Parts: sequence; C-alpha cells; structure tokens
Amino acid sequence: MRRTTPSTRGYFGIGAEGISKAENLGGLLRSAHAFGASFAFTVGADARSLKMRSDTSKADNHLPVYHWQTVDEMQFPKGCSLVGIEILDDATELPSFPHPLQCAYVLGPERGVLSAELLARCGHVIRIPTNFSLNVATAGAIVMYDRLRALGRFAPRPVSEGTVAPPLTPHVQGRPKRRRQG
Repeated sequence: MRRTTPSTRGYFGIGAEGISKAENLGGLLRSAHAFGASFAFTVGADARSLKMRSDTSKADNHLPVYHWQTVDEMQFPKGCSLVGIEILDDATELPSFPHPLQCAYVLGPERGVLSAELLARCGHVIRIPTNFSLNVATAGAIVMYDRLRALGRFAPRPVSEGTVAPPLTPHVQGRPKRRRQG
C-alpha cells in the first residue's frame, strides 16, 4: 500500500543559499518532494550543484524549483514568511518554533552562514539544537519533519513507553456560524 504525506494546513517551500554540492541539493530536493513542499529554490548556487545527481525522485518534475543568483531576485507569494535556518545564539530552537502556515525555509551554505543580506529578509531564524552543524540536506529534512509533526493531523503521542496512542478522531464539520448584521 502506497502511503501519502498527511495533509497539513498552509504551504511551504525550502531552499539554500550558496549551495555548492550537487549531492546536498539533490538530497534536499528529494526530501522536499517527499514531505510535500510546494516549491524549492537556491540563491547564488554554484553551477555544478545544479546537476542534482542524487535526486532519484526527480523532484524538479513534481514541484517548481527556482534558481536565483542574488537575494534581490527572490520572489515569494504574498504572505509568505521567510524562515532562516542557522546556528545563531539568538535563533529560536526548532522544538519551540511555531511554524508559519505560509513560509519558505532557507538554509545556509555548506561551509558558511546565511549572508547578512538574506538574514535581513528573514522574519524568523531557527536553529536545530545539535552539538555541531549538520549536512544541508539532513537539516532541511529535520525542519520539514518538524513542520509536518506540528501542522499535520496526527493522534497525540503516548505519554509513556509501552502505551498505545489513542486513535485519531475523525474530523467533524461544525454547524455554520451566523454572524450578526450591523
């Protein structure tokens, strides 16, 4: 039986600034496709990284992938929040971050950090609480999983080991709300 990604509210895109390795971009795009991203992007990517040899899902056949040379060229839908993913002291820890319904996540380059110009465009900056930096594709997958877990419709986790999660109750549409005139 083929499983599909549970639907979540809103939409998201994911990308990277200054990515230089085709394997990392391919892995990021494969994960974006798997987690149901609406689009993906790069900013100032090395031309060699655009070969995406490791994207076996052929994500660019299933979702738009934008390649911008500069931060000024980036264009997102109206209402889309830009969320930087970077190891900064003042960044919000991922487990405590309320994911925006409409957003684009952007990761820094493999051997560096998000540029000051890109950070200035970010409405939020988050960090994955790890002891050291992760591979770009791995970090992106963790953020997308956290978004799915936070905004998807899942049964609550059991409180202790060995217990079974209660089944997810079916959604029931409520009665129409009547608004007062005047």
